[in-house]
Amino acid sequence: MRELRDLIRRMSEENPLWGAPRIHGELLKLGFKVAESTVSKYMIRRRGPPSQTWKTFLCNHAEAIAAIDLCVVPTLTFERLFAVLVLGHGRRQLLWFAVTRNPTAEWLAQQIVQAFPWNTAPTYLVRDNDGAYGQAFTRRLRAMGIRDQPTSPRSPWQNPYAERLIGTLRRECLDHILIFGERHLRRILALYSSYYNQTRTHLALGKDAPLRRAVQGSGTIIATPILFGLHHRYARI
Repeated sequence: MRELRDLIRRMSEENPLWGAPRIHGELLKLGFKVAESTVSKYMIRRRGPPSQTWKTFLCNHAEAIAAIDLCVVPTLTFERLFAVLVLGHGRRQLLWFAVTRNPTAEWLAQQIVQAFPWNTAPTYLVRDNDGAYGQAFTRRLRAMGIRDQPTSPRSPWQNPYAERLIGTLRRECLDHILIFGERHLRRILALYSSYYNQTRTHLALGKDAPLRRAVQGSGTIIATPILFGLHHRYARI
């Protein structure tokens, strides 16, 4: 009897989405002759309905999630530019970027349309609570069938991949280049986007690039400078 009670508790703890009928069915398949009421009696009691953590949600639905964030970039003349970045969680791919002096809700809504043409829209879009995401933006998400997932106030950790991307962009690129204006920033972001998606290896992807790099086993190794020599791409020819 002690073994059965411990097993019921173990199943209940390991499977928070299971109720008494499901556990009872498993026990029957394991050869235990027990009533469902007994299972209910020895299950772990929870204060509320079981729910997955935010981290689990991000992991379980990675292929269906995209994230958006704004990055402030100062120019050589002390002007403030805003770069919007859209990232796919599945392969950590930088899907879209754009630059503006004034990120209105209407402008951000248009960026979502351009980032996800035709039937490529994700199921969820993770974002922070920046006031720039107004009603025009949320209406566009609904029209495209995207479920809006704003993070909790003052909780940047809930949008980790976009936050990490912005940090990486600053450390590996923007902190080393003087930006002259919108056109120049777009050019720099285009170069970095190509490098980030096609060349840069990621620990989370088994040290592969978001767009996957083939393994080259023979030939002479050449180095191609990227971003004016800040980085290099190595390949065999």
